[in-house]
Amino acid sequence: MRLPKFSVNAFCMAAASFFLILSGIFLIKIYLQTGEDWIVFSGIFYIVFVFIIVALLIAWLRYQLLLFSKTFCRLLDDMLNGEEVCFPVLEKEHLFDKMVYRLMRLYEVLSENRRSVAKEREDLQSLISDISHQVKTPIANLKMINATLLEQPVEEEKRIEFLKACGTQIDKLDFLMQAIIKTSRLEAGVISLKKQKQSIYGTLAGALGGILLNAERKGIQIQVDCPEDLEVFHDRKWTGEALFNLLDNAVKYTPDGGKIWIEVRDWEMYGRITITDNGKGIAKERQGTIFQRFYREEEVHETEGIGIGLYLAREIVMMQGGYIQVSSEVGKGASFSVFLPYR
Repeated sequence: MRLPKFSVNAFCMAAASFFLILSGIFLIKIYLQTGEDWIVFSGIFYIVFVFIIVALLIAWLRYQLLLFSKTFCRLLDDMLNGEEVCFPVLEKEHLFDKMVYRLMRLYEVLSENRRSVAKEREDLQSLISDISHQVKTPIANLKMINATLLEQPVEEEKRIEFLKACGTQIDKLDFLMQAIIKTSRLEAGVISLKKQKQSIYGTLAGALGGILLNAERKGIQIQVDCPEDLEVFHDRKWTGEALFNLLDNAVKYTPDGGKIWIEVRDWEMYGRITITDNGKGIAKERQGTIFQRFYREEEVHETEGIGIGLYLAREIVMMQGGYIQVSSEVGKGASFSVFLPYR
């Protein structure tokens, strides 16, 4: 059974009619019992006075309700349209102020969510653009080599050379995909770093194992100064990945016959791992941008790499409560210091 719906105006009219009818019955009853006219007139005056006061009160309440609903609807419309919302100044602790305060909190949450979504969309577009830029060159090379092998007669020696070039481009694509997967998993929080107090010596040794062959090919000397008993809180696997990326960069940009120094020191609150080379160095104005994803300096585009190693290293170190500092001069090498907290 559905109840009939009444508007505020209809309810007020019904209440006023009921009040007048009840007042009239009351006055007639008094007149019949007393027979005094002045009592009836006094009653009428009192009833009219009360009726006017009640009518004014209802009119004032109705005005306040309309004003409240109009303001509230305007605020909601501005929020829905994504416009800048101008909230009224809250002065008193009444119902309207309480509702506006909660609406302000809702607006702040929605605005923060909107900014977060916009930033995520911008980051995603940037990532897609960077990936397409990085993938474009190796795919174009593979297409060219494949077309050459299919359409033209090629000597066996030249064919092997082309296949080796294909292998190089495939390795570059595979490295790119692996680096992107690692980065995205870290940023999405899929991977949780398991920090525990352990020797940094073993972590550094594991990272060094990945770059020794390339260092030997270029005749680069590596000097290590690391206390075997120094322990810091870190995730061995991912910290090793960060150190490997820094060491790999040092090997790439150090000339043949150069030298790399690795120094580990015990600071008051951090363990510091410093990797220094005597390579080409980094200009001061670029030292703030080298940690950006896929960033590479113009003059090193012929050197193998995709520009994600430093970005990944910084993300790994920061997720463990640490940070990386760089110090360099053009032509005098570069020095990267990794600071890992003891707690």
